[in-house]
Amino acid sequence: MTQPSADRERLDPAFVRLALVMLTGVLAVVFDTTIVNIALDTLGRQLGVPVSTVQWVTTGYLLALGMAVPLTSWLTGRFGGKRVWMYALALFLAGSVGASLAPGAPALIAFRVVQGAGGGLMLPVMQTLLFRAAGGRSLGRATAVIALPALLGPILGPVAGGLIVEHLDWRWIFWVNVPFCVAGLVLAWRFMPSGDRDREASLDGVGLALLSPGIAAVVFGLSRVGAAGGFGHAEVLVPLVAGGALVAAFAVRAITMDGMPLVDVRLLRVPSFGAASALMFLSGFVLYGAMLLVPLYFQQVRGQDALTAGLLLAPQGVGLLLTRTPAGLLTDRLGARPVAVAGLAVTALGTLPFALAGTATGTWWLMAALVVRGAGLGAVTIPIMTSAYEGLAHEQVPHASVITRTLQQIGGSFGTAVLAVVLERELAGHRGGGPAGAAAAFGDAFWWSVGFTALALVVSAWLPSRLTRRAAAR
Repeated sequence: MTQPSADRERLDPAFVRLALVMLTGVLAVVFDTTIVNIALDTLGRQLGVPVSTVQWVTTGYLLALGMAVPLTSWLTGRFGGKRVWMYALALFLAGSVGASLAPGAPALIAFRVVQGAGGGLMLPVMQTLLFRAAGGRSLGRATAVIALPALLGPILGPVAGGLIVEHLDWRWIFWVNVPFCVAGLVLAWRFMPSGDRDREASLDGVGLALLSPGIAAVVFGLSRVGAAGGFGHAEVLVPLVAGGALVAAFAVRAITMDGMPLVDVRLLRVPSFGAASALMFLSGFVLYGAMLLVPLYFQQVRGQDALTAGLLLAPQGVGLLLTRTPAGLLTDRLGARPVAVAGLAVTALGTLPFALAGTATGTWWLMAALVVRGAGLGAVTIPIMTSAYEGLAHEQVPHASVITRTLQQIGGSFGTAVLAVVLERELAGHRGGGPAGAAAAFGDAFWWSVGFTALALVVSAWLPSRLTRRAAAR
């Protein structure tokens, strides 16, 4: 009676080996975006281009990433996970080398598009292959491994970016990716299994023509919110509406068509997956939106430089690492709902000191709050992802990876855009108030972040509990 349970509790050594291989390569992708964001000002000055041009270093990457993600379910089935992974990693490597050698801004932007295409394929392919390798066993602990890069990227990326900007040439922003990519390719060639492939799998071309441009248009519209000063401008509204219409058309077609669509959105009808997907979207607000505010707070209110602001984020990474493994264990034993609820409550608790902070609030107090906030974030992502994949059939996993990855990306872009607009308007309203006015403006923006966390807390009530899973098992 106890042996099957013990086997189910233990991570398969083959899963652990595959995870180590894939994490080596994917670290380049998860650190790249945050490192580049820190360095945009430096890139603009050293390349001699205005902000409107240098922003395309990020925007071009995000557009290519968004367009590539929907292809992963078909590519993985048609060519096998190992082959797609290695080609995607090689594409990201080529883009990184090209960006590091770029003679000017146009070439840099072009190679960032290449990077984005490779990165857009890698992240959902990694989720698909690792969740398949886990085989439904110890999903909480498996997710703790799979989610590690996505959680650490926004925390450690600014630190690495600050160090490079302060002490090295801008080209090292991209050279730093090369060792991870090369090591990842060698390990994948040597240790990754070939995986299943369906040589007869057909591509849903119409679906691709609707979904990829739709996602790209939405991401582009959100990326223009800051420059436009809000959502009410044509350069924001037109791509948002057009992209939303394309995505909606894809969804209607996918639900009504006879064959297999490019992405099976019918999975959203499953209550646990639907709730997890909504929370993946909101987690973009909770994680990435606040990650915009925290370093800016230390720079604009506390007068810290980019490197110091990045280093001051390290306590959040410490808190994240402290709860990652326990969150996986508790998710396996208690179910996703109680762990997610507790994690979101702790995240809100760790954000409150920033909402209440004034000019005299001690830095050490805020760093302690970041440890608490990181602990909450570490406990939130794992049960959400576990709930999304629990009970899925083998062939459904790639579609779940595309949906969750897309929602997290759009949620992150949306959350960042909303909080950027809130912060800009609050700073304008407190203009002339000096440091105290800036602190009040940031406090109001952090209250919005607390509100988004509270909304996610409400939605988490629809995640499955342990009782729900037992009932389903009967």
